[in-house]
Parts: sequence; structure tokens; C-alpha cells
Amino acid sequence: MNIHLLVVDGLNFVRRMYAAQPGEEGPNRVAGALSASLQSLARAIREAGPTHAVVVFDGEGRGWRHELYPDYKAGRDPMPRHLADGLPELRTAFFDEAGVGNILIERVEADDIIATLADGIAQRGGRVTILSTDKIFIQLLSDRITLRDHFSRRDIDSDTVKTKYGVEPERFVDLLALAGDPTNNIPGVPSVGLKTAARLIAEIGPLDDILAVAHTIPGRTGETICRHADAARLARRLARLRTDLSLGVNLRSFRLE
Repeated sequence: MNIHLLVVDGLNFVRRMYAAQPGEEGPNRVAGALSASLQSLARAIREAGPTHAVVVFDGEGRGWRHELYPDYKAGRDPMPRHLADGLPELRTAFFDEAGVGNILIERVEADDIIATLADGIAQRGGRVTILSTDKIFIQLLSDRITLRDHFSRRDIDSDTVKTKYGVEPERFVDLLALAGDPTNNIPGVPSVGLKTAARLIAEIGPLDDILAVAHTIPGRTGETICRHADAARLARRLARLRTDLSLGVNLRSFRLE
């Protein structure tokens, strides 16, 4: 299969563009973000050279993670009102002016849609480039799935992840299960930070192995992990992206002409 799908994390992309615009909150700033987003999307397509492209947005409403953990993403700053009001126009412009379709499913996070698309294409022998600065997509990295920071014009590869976080991409969810993810208000195990979590993964292995021998880990760290094993398992469920959604879309509709 010669498919190369460019998947854009819509809100991550647009909010970065909006934040970079000068001036006060308002319609003019939204218009600037729209123009910048279209130009930047065109650049991303030129650089990646995909056969297909799609922009994915979060659906409104609380999804399965909120049902599992009501405080998921609690405390996040709300989207600027004018930007929220302008999102329908942005979505339309991506298709009408850039020829790139988009997906939005109510009560479904863009992260899970992107993961489902990426895994499906990779399983069929295609390639995927995910355009996002969200670290949650690190868990998807493989020889067929690339994570690209469009704004710094660099790919996030296994070496980058290993250098920054101390683990391989396939152990990244275990890292968040122990250390938590403040961005999404996922607590993890209290007092276990990224460095400690990475050390435990390197010395012992995946999360289940760590929990199985937590009673042998010396000092307060082992005691804390024992007491908060269920919190670590919950954090792992919240951090792990779903790749099994039924999206009801046809890849042909995202082919670039």
C-alpha cells in the first residue's frame, strides 16, 4: 500500500496559530488564525508529501474518560470564546480552500480518532504522519507512524523520546501511569516523578511488573506504589489511546488531488 496519511490534531494546530496572532481577543484575531492555519497547513502538506490528509477535532460533550474519571482534564483553561465561535468557519475553510477534509464525532476525543486512523493505516502497510505537539501520541510511534512538531519543523522519534523521557515509546503509557499527566489532570502515583518512573521502568520493566514487586522496592517509593496501585492502573487506562473506534469514514474522501 502506497498510502501516506497526514493527520492534523485540529485544536492543537489551531490554538497554536491563534495564540501566535497579535492583538486582543476577537474576530480579527480569529481571521488571522484562519489565514495562518491555511498557510501552515499548505506548508505541512508540501513538507510531508502525503497522498491523503485529514484534520481531526474533538467532539463536544464528555466522553468515556470523563465517565471513568470525572476530573479528567479538570482545571484546563477554556478555549477563547471568539475562537470557539469561529471553529465551524475554520473547519469549512480547511475543506473549501485547502481541499482537506475533517472529522468530528460527538463525545469522542480527537486523540482516539487519530490513533484509530493511524493504527488502521499502519496495519494495512501505509504510512502516517501525525501533526501535533501533544506528547500523548508518542505511544503510537513506529516505523510506519511518525509524530511531527510542525512548528519546530522536526520529527519526534524514538531517540528523541529516549533522551527526553528515559523510556522507549512503547513504555510511554507506563511512564504516565506512574508519574501522571498534569496536562490532562491524570494523577498517577503521588510523589513519583518522570525520572523515578523512568528508572523503575528501566530496572524492572512494564507497569504490571513494577506493581507486582512494588513491596520489594526500598523506601517510601515502594510503599507509595503499593498504596496507589489502582491509581496507576486507572492512569494507564486514561493515557492509553483507543485504536478500535468505528469511525464510519472512507479513506477515499481524504485523498489529496
